[in-house]
Amino acid sequence: MQMLYDSDSFVVVHMLANEAADGEAAPRSPRHGFEIVDKRTNREVYLDGSWADAFQRQINAWQLNTPTQEEVEEKLEGYCELAQNPLVLH
Repeated sequence: MQMLYDSDSFVVVHMLANEAADGEAAPRSPRHGFEIVDKRTNREVYLDGSWADAFQRQINAWQLNTPTQEEVEEKLEGYCELAQNPLVLH
């Protein structure tokens, strides 16, 4: 797990794929994904598969052309429109 972004409004965490542990038949997390938490509404969305690939491309674009915080948060807000899950702490 790697924290990518943390502001007053959002948190973005990259969940990394990992290999199967000794004695396990399958990996715990077979592919990577991103969790985006909207702190304002206490909702979260988990992006995996093609959504995670699209978000990874967005991150790559941000690395080439450093965006403003406003631009990043505008994009994150768009993803959070998908958020249907209330934030649950474990």
